[in-house]
Amino acid sequence: MQTFATLLDGLVTTQSRNRKIALLGRYFRATSDPDRGWALAALTDGIPIRVPLRRMLTELMERVIDPVLYKMSRDYVGDTAETVALLWPDHIAIAPGLGHNQPAPTLHAVVTAMSSGTIAERTERLRELLNALDPSGRWALLKLIGGAPRVGVSARLARTALAEAYGRDVGEIEEIWHALTPPYTDLFAWLDGHAARPDPGLHPTFRPVMLAHPIEDDDWPKLRASDFAAEWKWDGIRVQISARGGEVRMFSRQGDDISAAFPEIRSAFMTHNCVADGELLVMRKAAIEDGGTDNKLLGDNPGGVIAPFNDLQQRLNRKTVTAKMLRDYPAHVRLYDLLFDGDDDIRALAFDDRRQRLEAWHARTAPPLTDLSAAISFETFDDLASLWSQARDDGIEGLMLKRRDSVYQAGRVRGQWFKWKRAALTLDCVMMYAQRGSGKRSSFYSDYTFGVWRTGDHGRDELVPVGKAYSGFTDDELRLLDKWVRSNTTETFGPVRAVSPGLVLEVAFDAAQRSTRHKSGVAMRFPRIHRIRWDKPANEADRLETMLGLIAPEPQASASPKSQS
Repeated sequence: MQTFATLLDGLVTTQSRNRKIALLGRYFRATSDPDRGWALAALTDGIPIRVPLRRMLTELMERVIDPVLYKMSRDYVGDTAETVALLWPDHIAIAPGLGHNQPAPTLHAVVTAMSSGTIAERTERLRELLNALDPSGRWALLKLIGGAPRVGVSARLARTALAEAYGRDVGEIEEIWHALTPPYTDLFAWLDGHAARPDPGLHPTFRPVMLAHPIEDDDWPKLRASDFAAEWKWDGIRVQISARGGEVRMFSRQGDDISAAFPEIRSAFMTHNCVADGELLVMRKAAIEDGGTDNKLLGDNPGGVIAPFNDLQQRLNRKTVTAKMLRDYPAHVRLYDLLFDGDDDIRALAFDDRRQRLEAWHARTAPPLTDLSAAISFETFDDLASLWSQARDDGIEGLMLKRRDSVYQAGRVRGQWFKWKRAALTLDCVMMYAQRGSGKRSSFYSDYTFGVWRTGDHGRDELVPVGKAYSGFTDDELRLLDKWVRSNTTETFGPVRAVSPGLVLEVAFDAAQRSTRHKSGVAMRFPRIHRIRWDKPANEADRLETMLGLIAPEPQASASPKSQS
């Protein structure tokens, strides 16, 4: 347990992605089974322990400290685990066998103790465990049981660290990940070279997704229009639906299982056997009136209208969903690729061939709540530019260009897929600092400073600030942001908290301009939060070079008014 505490402490106090990977790798290599597997579970999908932890801790804390003082401390600190770890007395009766002169409990012992029994019995076991540990160990214990350590490590980063520690491709692990269960002894047996790679069998699993590069001005001369297919880029989130043997799971682009929040999509695919790639949207039935939503938004479903992204956010990051949410925010998947047709893995086929298979499969099976992302006919890139310039309508984020002969490969394969976002000044930035608001927001961290990546003096990526915003989100989103800030704080400076680089904010702004006040040398004009990218990893946020490219060139002294405009 103390070793795990040291790991968490190291992870929460470093912002370097490479250092986090190194810390995790050393831990996995040095720790024995099953403890390393339970640690991996805690950092990814969570320990399979379901207890009312906050209620149990409230009961325990009432025995050792004034309840009002505990509540005030919890509200100030903003983190239950940290509050309890610091307030729990060090000099009270020690349970037999768990004294401070005894070895600290292992992760496996903790999981065993907390996995069964009545709530009263497990509350007493938790008391004994707290007595057996020092403050850092108590903090790690509660992070382990709580199921969300929040130490700046995503599930994807933990799997990446595991792959690098054992010299494997992360795709090999992700292909089988969702068929594995904690404490992953079969996974580690394979990584250690003692057993064959686990077989996912009949379980629906995640397949690493193929991603697109933003298209740049200097890309166009190298491309031929006839080599590419084009589709609209929809303003939802990328999902993968894996259906096999009557079991259906839906994953985000990072491989997180989001099935529980979308039971209607699971039902729609229950009788199918496939792995499909698409965009998750909220789509409402609505009549199209003159001057209303353009038909091109609707694809093969002319009876529906795509709702704003904010509506989709109401369904994201939820473990359960109410009947009212199902009714008010109806989910829909717009499909644009097929990876498995039945048991046939077709990822090695060219995009055009996969598209034909997708169209044939959809015509044959017609899953409810789905349609196909319509292919766009064009002969020249000028034809596409004309369409792209009109891509500001609701539900369209831009265009996608996919090389017709491209096979489906994990990650960003240069020159194969491109994304051409609509003409708007937006950047994906990483939250760096949060400051308490004023007035009715005085209890919330509501003012956010964010940055973009650049290569530092030592050749490592670092974040540099480019702006600050305090608008563009709802009150419900503010509460979620405030909770995230409190759970991911690395340093405090009076009313300001530095946070680990784990949350991406899509920021809209009017212009980019030079600035001597920012370390980056550039700042945003009138920035506001466009949306919160809970689904996007921080290392995929934009870079300083991209923002510098948005700065309008200064007019030359000899330029005419027309050329300046």
